[in-house]
Amino acid sequence: MATKPGKQARETKKTPIKIKINGQWHEFEPGRDIVPEMTLSYLLREKLGFTGLKVACDEGACGACTVLMDGKAVLSCMKLAAEAHGHEILTIEGLPEDDPVIRAFVAQCEPGYGTALQCGFCTPGFVMAAKGLLNENPKPTTGEIKEGLSGNICRCGCYSGIARAVLHACEENKGGKPRSFGSMHLPIGPSVRLPASTSRPKGRGKP
Repeated sequence: MATKPGKQARETKKTPIKIKINGQWHEFEPGRDIVPEMTLSYLLREKLGFTGLKVACDEGACGACTVLMDGKAVLSCMKLAAEAHGHEILTIEGLPEDDPVIRAFVAQCEPGYGTALQCGFCTPGFVMAAKGLLNENPKPTTGEIKEGLSGNICRCGCYSGIARAVLHACEENKGGKPRSFGSMHLPIGPSVRLPASTSRPKGRGKP
C-alpha cells in the first residue's frame, strides 16, 4: 500500500536526530528538542550546557564558537543543529586535561612571545581550531599555523603566544618532551616591600 505524501512527511519529520557529542550519543526529537533554525552552538550551550564554546559575533567572524565535527574545525554558530545528525561533535569539554594543545596553551609564557591567553574568552575556540589544524596537518610550519588560526580573533592580542603554543603542541605530538608547568620561567619578579617612609595614597581628597 502506497504511503500518502502527507503521512510520509509526518513520519520523516519524527525521525530522531542523533548526534555523538564528546563520545556519547544524544537523540533529539525534531520540532520539540531541535527546531529547524536552531544552530549547533545554541544546542550545545543552551540546551546541553557545554558552555566552553563561546558565542560572540554569532556570524562566523571570530571563531570563539569553534568545535570539531568528525575531527574538523567548524563554526558552530554557522552550522544548524540538524546538520550534525549522524556526526561526531567534540567540544573543549571533551578534551582530556593533559591534551598536548591544552598543556601548551597553559604553559606558554616564553619571553619574546608572551602568554597564549589573558582573559581566556577566545581560548576554547583557539584550542579547538588548533586541534582541527593538527588533525589535518600534524606538522604545520609557523606560517601554516597562523594561516590555520586566521579565522579566530583574540582581543587581548596574544597571537604570538598562541602560535608558539601550537608549535610546542606539535613538538610534543612528534615525541618531544611534554612541557612541565614546574619548569616554566615566570616573567614576574619577587615581591618588593616598600620602605616604611614611602607615602601611600589615603583615598581622601582635600576639603
